[in-house]
Amino acid sequence: MKAINVVGAVIQNEQGEILCALRSSTMSMPNLWEFPGGKIKEGEAPEEALVREIQEELGCRLQVGELVANIVHEYPTIKVRLLTYHAKIIEGEPKALEHAELRWVSKDHLTSIEWAPADLPTVARVVE
Repeated sequence: MKAINVVGAVIQNEQGEILCALRSSTMSMPNLWEFPGGKIKEGEAPEEALVREIQEELGCRLQVGELVANIVHEYPTIKVRLLTYHAKIIEGEPKALEHAELRWVSKDHLTSIEWAPADLPTVARVVE
């Protein structure tokens, strides 16, 4: 089974809402919500990967904070190790450059949207 390492950002705004990204119809697991991020390249630190991925996907710069969760999830064809970090936007406004939609969601409503399975443990930690 193929294995990949990915990172995700738990970005909170001034109102305490969390930035959620809807996977587009052309992505694997389309129309499911996720924390924005992406694959870690060979030799890249997870925090560096997260800064790069957010720049590519959302067009803004991040400051990476503490680790939220380190999850391994097995899908039918791939094993994903997902590292999610608290992060803060330090430059720019997030735009959906690769996702179908971006939405700021209050912590109370995070469980009401349909998440990619690997993101569910992070959602649980964020709403605790």
